[in-house]
Amino acid sequence: MTSGRYIGIDVGKRWLDMNIEGMREVERFGNDVDGWMRLIEKLKEIQPLMVVMEATGGYERSAAKAISEAGMAIAVVNPTRVREYARSMGILAKTDKIDARVISQYAQTAKPLARVPQTPIEEHLAACVERRRQLVENLTVEKNRLSTCPASMREGVKEHIAYLEERIKQLEVQIQADIAQDPDRQARAERIDSVPGVGPVTASTLVAELPELGQLNRKQVAALAGVAPFNKDSGKKRGRRKTRGGRAGVRRVLYLAALSASRFNPVIRPFYNALLKRGKEKKVALVACMRKMLVILNAMLRKGEDWHYSLV
Repeated sequence: MTSGRYIGIDVGKRWLDMNIEGMREVERFGNDVDGWMRLIEKLKEIQPLMVVMEATGGYERSAAKAISEAGMAIAVVNPTRVREYARSMGILAKTDKIDARVISQYAQTAKPLARVPQTPIEEHLAACVERRRQLVENLTVEKNRLSTCPASMREGVKEHIAYLEERIKQLEVQIQADIAQDPDRQARAERIDSVPGVGPVTASTLVAELPELGQLNRKQVAALAGVAPFNKDSGKKRGRRKTRGGRAGVRRVLYLAALSASRFNPVIRPFYNALLKRGKEKKVALVACMRKMLVILNAMLRKGEDWHYSLV
């Protein structure tokens, strides 16, 4: 009897290796349409409590979507946490089969939350936001290259820069169109954008990549975004608190928003300056501003209100 157990799946470019929590056998399926269908049929026989796989550079997305659409609970977890769990259990070797077993054991211990299925519009919005981020990174590289490339290549680089800038503008139009299709999503974006220091890019990114914003408490949302400081204490020693994990895209836009808010936001600016006067490093102070901004945004969305001082 295997129903009610966690399933761990190690994801590769070509293969999906599946292990049932508490069992040694690992079964392999292709990471393609035929493989997903075979895997889903197997999962229907097992009736697992949840299917868990690591985020693997996008190779997990189609399989996770197929499993979710088949009506099964699925969670995509941070691979760093799984690797740390493996080390804590003394599992240092790393193969596809071992990883599948480790993921199923981790799932049984950590009991991650199942992902909420996305609508087609939500999927498209998230894809547009991610693609825009990729193009912006490419644009930065090309602009840096322009100052050092040979004269014979300069015209081609300029053409590529112009193409990237135009494509980014098109994506921004599409992002706003996707947001506007849902009144609730539009209202969320407008409330986020109402905060001084926050712009349309930050607002659209948070709507697309942090849909939990406004539904969690301040500690939970800070941890989810990767801006919650973790203690590193032992006995009388008080180690330096650090942030780690979380959603990289969310942290990136929060950092830029905090940088702007530290100059112009009437609440964040004095908070930032007070931290500097206490001897905090600028980077540490900015991370604290990121966390404070996120807490403010979370409170705003929970109350369904725009920016004003009473929310601080």
